[in-house]
Amino acid sequence: MGLFSYTVRNKEGKILKGVLEAESKEKAVEYFHKEECIILSLKETKRKIKVSKKGKVKVDDLVVFSRQFTTLIESGIPAVEALDILKDQIEKPCFKEVLGLILKDVKEGASLSSALSKHPKVFPEIYLSMVKAAEASGNLAEILNRVSVYLEKSNALRKKIISSLYYPVIIVLMATGITGFLIFKVIPTFKGIFDILGGDLPLPTQILISFSDMVRKNAILVIVLLGGILFLLRHFIRTPKGKYTYHKFLLKLPIIGDLIKKIAIAKFSRTFSTLVRSGVSIVRCLEIVGKTSGNKIIEDALVEAKKSIQEGQPISVPLEKTGIFPPMVVKMISVGERSGRLEEMLSKIAQFYEEQTDAMIAGLSSLIEPIIIVFLGVIIGGIVVSLFLPIIKITQFLGAS
Repeated sequence: MGLFSYTVRNKEGKILKGVLEAESKEKAVEYFHKEECIILSLKETKRKIKVSKKGKVKVDDLVVFSRQFTTLIESGIPAVEALDILKDQIEKPCFKEVLGLILKDVKEGASLSSALSKHPKVFPEIYLSMVKAAEASGNLAEILNRVSVYLEKSNALRKKIISSLYYPVIIVLMATGITGFLIFKVIPTFKGIFDILGGDLPLPTQILISFSDMVRKNAILVIVLLGGILFLLRHFIRTPKGKYTYHKFLLKLPIIGDLIKKIAIAKFSRTFSTLVRSGVSIVRCLEIVGKTSGNKIIEDALVEAKKSIQEGQPISVPLEKTGIFPPMVVKMISVGERSGRLEEMLSKIAQFYEEQTDAMIAGLSSLIEPIIIVFLGVIIGGIVVSLFLPIIKITQFLGAS
């Protein structure tokens, strides 16, 4: 589809200017002739869409929009009118601006999927593909409802993972803050006291004071060094090779790797199931699923699977060859293919792995608490004990005297 900037005179004699989306210039000309317009100017253009960077459209906002859009469509309200109603109801400025641009495009003759595709930061690829399938099948309301359910479940899983990380992250930050306070404020004070008292300090105390002196003298250098390492690491991870290496490393981690794999399979199955049910082709499904899996290893495996499927192989065969998917998943997909119930099998796989993920996250959350307590005891307790060893030694000496 191309964009054509036009200036025309309509049958009422008014001059109209704007941008029209059409398959070709000839189709654009045909459209205006049908509308009984006289073409004054028509040329292909590339329109840059500027959307306010203030604010971000969250998944919850998109779910609410999809639910409301579904209700309006089911009520028999045309898509253009429904978008106009929703645009006025949306409170978030950035989303209201996006909907205004979409409404403008649709009014100018663009399809809904094409108008949505100009805002990839708001509407994910799975959303666009399902809307496109809905336009082909004429079942927009039902498919919008499916994509809403999909987004809700995916977001619920994401929120569970994030919420499980809150506690350990907060504790680690607190531990870092306390340790920093001890190193920069408390230890130097004790060092001054020990210098006044004189005598030989215990080895743990000497090591602690030396470490404190080193950190305080080279604090800026340490911060710059750590910042540089993080910057280079982040830059490396953004490259295809770096991303592959990083994701491969994550999958090999004990416990964490297994959790990441379960999350990826749950997401793969849920996305695949939703797309298949909405009438999207298998090849296109694998393209989208690969991009939304969140793991480069699985994405590459699905790219290879797509090539094999295009050559006529069943879905289960290339998935088994990848070595990423467990035998149970491969067998259930194979049964689904043979029985014509692929979508149902994928839904069952997704439900199973979502439950497994929930149980694993709950188990890890309960395991993390005692590990953090031990960590805090060893680090902060070790610092406190090292500081008081000389005082204990002096007290014992005075008692013996």
